[in-house]
Amino acid sequence: MHTLADLVARERRSDDVALRVDARDRAYSYRDFCTTAWKAGHALSHLGVHGGSRVALAPDPAPQPLLTLFGAACLGARVTFDTAAEARVVVVTAERAGEVEDRPGRKVVVYGDAPADPGVTHWEGTVWSENPAMPPGDRTPDEAVLEGDRRSFTHGEVLTAAERVVDAVGLDAASTVALRAPLTDPRTVVAGVVAPLVAGGTVVVPAGDDTAADVSVVADGADGDTTYHVTNVLL
Repeated sequence: MHTLADLVARERRSDDVALRVDARDRAYSYRDFCTTAWKAGHALSHLGVHGGSRVALAPDPAPQPLLTLFGAACLGARVTFDTAAEARVVVVTAERAGEVEDRPGRKVVVYGDAPADPGVTHWEGTVWSENPAMPPGDRTPDEAVLEGDRRSFTHGEVLTAAERVVDAVGLDAASTVALRAPLTDPRTVVAGVVAPLVAGGTVVVPAGDDTAADVSVVADGADGDTTYHVTNVLL
């Protein structure tokens, strides 16, 4: 694998579970995850996102931001989980649409409830109607894909760091990884999202402390035999 787009490549599609959302009792197979990420990419492209564009996602461990992350990666866009950042597209919950500052050229996409403002795009209504084919274009490992507070990280850097997590924790296709650290930290994205997908395992959005998972990706300060601290990510 060379880019995050490779994680949602056609050959990755299967009936194995890629994403499990315990609060909603919902699971996305790799087939569904890949196809929906492609659709999210097409939806973003219609909103003016292209290679080098920035997409700002709500730091919400929900299917819509996570799927949009990979849709943006397919287009060569850079993703930040800071919705106050300057971006071509901002993706937030419908309840937070009014918090997004109106700026020229910026598009707002909401998920959950349909927007009251006709100028705002509804994620579910738009993405599900899109073309279920991978967006065209070749990505390269040295393109920036994920932004942090101080710098951007390339596809290659993110995948290399994720592969280190896979080896350190011993993740494989049977592994489940609970996402318990903030997505605003790029290391959380690496360990809690990208690493389990690299291994062919399952990303788990937990419903609470009792959520069952083989490993929990946590912020500094938590402890336990099945935790992996984001501070251990070499990014």
